[in-house]
Amino acid sequence: MDDDEADDPLPLSALQHMVFCPRQAALIHVERLWAENVYTAEGRILHQNADEPGAKRRRGIRRVTALPLRSRRLGVAGVADLVEFTPADDGGETALPVEFKRGGPKLHRADEVQLCAQGMALEEMTGRPVPEGALFYGETRRRLKVPLDAALRAETEAMAAALRAMVAEGRTPPAVYRADRCRACSLLDLCAPKAVGRSARAWMERRIAADLADTMPAAP
Repeated sequence: MDDDEADDPLPLSALQHMVFCPRQAALIHVERLWAENVYTAEGRILHQNADEPGAKRRRGIRRVTALPLRSRRLGVAGVADLVEFTPADDGGETALPVEFKRGGPKLHRADEVQLCAQGMALEEMTGRPVPEGALFYGETRRRLKVPLDAALRAETEAMAAALRAMVAEGRTPPAVYRADRCRACSLLDLCAPKAVGRSARAWMERRIAADLADTMPAAP
């Protein structure tokens, strides 16, 4: 990674978008489009309590909310919902990132990749290993421990590299309709996966131009 990429990191949450759908990631982080639906609204509400920076100690564990993170290796930066620091035998602390998610566990690994990136950022920042993290799902109201193993780390690095390349090129992948993902995507109408080729913004501009043409008075 060159110095410019390191000095201008991408949002850590973009890794989740990249795993879920590269086109969604491009619409958000290349074309700067966004729309909210019931799922994103529920996720935003779930994060409200964790969005307030603070630190508390409970049963010897230091719990820090809204902790800023940055990984120069991955080229991303963001905020961890919660990081728990447990005293270690050598006098230091072992960090456990905890990410809050609406719904339940998913068939893809978008949540795990985002969590792994948090763990890797914490390792860079603290100089100590982060062997695992946890996902808290609003649907089950339980934590799911996630080992940050070699396979997950490799997938996270690959997604980060692909994301950086896509944004650097300003490239939006073509639409591919997948019912299991598209129906839940807040950008479904903007993306129009059944009708659009490359650029959702170009499609929007054509629609606006057509609407304006329809409203203009006819020439005498």
